Parts: sequence; C-alpha cells; structure tokens
Amino acid sequence: MNEFVLEQQNEAAAPQNSPKEVIRRLVWKICIATLILMAIGSATRVMNAGLACPDWPLCYGELVPAKQMNLQVFLEWFHRLDAALIGFSAIALAGLSWWHRRVLPHWLPWAATFALFLIVFQGILGGLTVTELLRFDIVTAHLGTALLFFTTLLVIGTALSPYQGTGTVGKLPWVGLVAAVLVYLQSLLGALVGSRWALHQCFAGDQLCGVMYSHIFGLVPPTLAILAVVLISWRTPALHPALRKLANMAGGLLILQLLLGVATFRLHLQVEPLTVTHQAVGATLLGTLVVFTVLALRDSTVSHANG
Repeated sequence: MNEFVLEQQNEAAAPQNSPKEVIRRLVWKICIATLILMAIGSATRVMNAGLACPDWPLCYGELVPAKQMNLQVFLEWFHRLDAALIGFSAIALAGLSWWHRRVLPHWLPWAATFALFLIVFQGILGGLTVTELLRFDIVTAHLGTALLFFTTLLVIGTALSPYQGTGTVGKLPWVGLVAAVLVYLQSLLGALVGSRWALHQCFAGDQLCGVMYSHIFGLVPPTLAILAVVLISWRTPALHPALRKLANMAGGLLILQLLLGVATFRLHLQVEPLTVTHQAVGATLLGTLVVFTVLALRDSTVSHANG
C-alpha cells in the first residue's frame, strides 16, 4: 500500500519537476523581477539618480558603496543589482533550454537565446546611459529594450502554460496584437517624454511641447484598440474565462493608466511615486495584452483544427 501511494506521489510530482515546468517557473520569476526592475529604473530617473553612481559597472569602484550610500545611490545601485540577477537568470534559462532541448518545444531554446541577447544588449545600453551622461536616445532605447525583453519572457511563459482553448476567439488574436503593439509604441513615446524632460521644459519655456503632445494625443489609437479588445470579448459567446478576465483586466488598467496620466500632467510630475506608478501600470497593461494575445492565438489553433 505504501509503495502504491509513493508511486502515485512520484507520478504526480514528475510533471512539476520536468524541464518544461522548471523553465516555465523560472520564466515567470524573471518576469516579476523585470517588472520590478523597470519600476526601480523609473524611480531612479524621476529622483535624478541616474548618475548617482559615476562609474560602471561598479559604483564608486565598489560592489557595495557603503560610504557613499544614500537614497539616490541606493536606487541606482539596486537597479544594477536587480539587472545583474536577471542577467544571470537569463543565462540559466538559455542554458537549461539548450541542455534539455530534446524534450522541449523546438522553438524554446531559440526564444531563450533571443531573451539572453536582449538582456546583454540591455546591459550595454545601461552602461552607455552612465558613460554618455543620460543621453535621451540611449535612455529611451534602454526602456524600449527592457519592455521587449519583458514581452519576450511573457510570450515564452504563456506559451508553456497549460491551456485548453474553446475555439471561439475569431479575430481577437489580431485585435489583441494590434493593441499590444500600439501600447508598446505609446510606451516608447512616454519614455522619450521622460528622457527629454519634455513636460518640464514645455511648462517652463514652451520647449519640446511637440514631444509632450505626441504622447498625449498618441494615447488615442491604443485606447481605441484596447476598448475593441474589451467589447469584442464581451460580445464573443463561449469565450474562455481566462481571456475574458484578461480583457477586463486590460480595460481596468487602461482606466487606471488614463487617470494616472491626467494626475501626472496636472501635478507637473512633482509627485514621484505617481510618475513611477504610471510607468509600472503601463508595463503591466502591455504585459496583460501580450498574455491575452498569446492565449488567443493558441485558442485560434483549436478553431482551425475543428474547422
């Protein structure tokens, strides 16, 4: 009897310890760490801490600059620490994917390698932001690459997650994809506004107002696309509950993001936590749309198979 129970437990535990499951859990952990990293990066920028560590990759020539430590130095130092941990995790992800490639989906090692390439490129951009004294195009590319790395991980994690579609998604995968791309582009505009301090300069002397207004009016296309995702999801019968929840979440995050944007504009970026939250919610909204799109694409394969 004991042997039978142990055999059942081992069979139940086997999928949890399979290479695919280990990699899936690692990917989601890196996703969370990346979201935190982007929030810390935003806090570093709004607190004018981007050059708190004057050298790179060390800080004041040390791994832990205890003597120089203050809030600004801590933000920049912790930002680098989190980035380093993510970098090592990405190396582990790529290594595990290639080592176990025979029992994994054929696309996974290549996707993990692409994620590793992005984090290496991101590290190079991180160094250049310091050595080039926060040049706005490098800072913008730094956030853009971080978002691309984040979405790559989400695609991998969602593709590896258990999911049984209903085959009722229709055009939702493409509507979700358009919404995700538009939100990504809008995030780049927001990064450009932040890296050039366009809002401050426009209010102070009518400079760079075009950059600021491009972000304000640029919210119209992604807003309409997200509303389309929500409305079509509501009107689609027998839609998978996970897709319906993700669509509702995207709608809720959109409302929250618009409110945060208005508050940030009205307060002239004077409330730093509000600005950081605005960027974090934007990244979460993008991630929600990416997960929705990947699941919807997986769902569409069911309808094609049934057709």
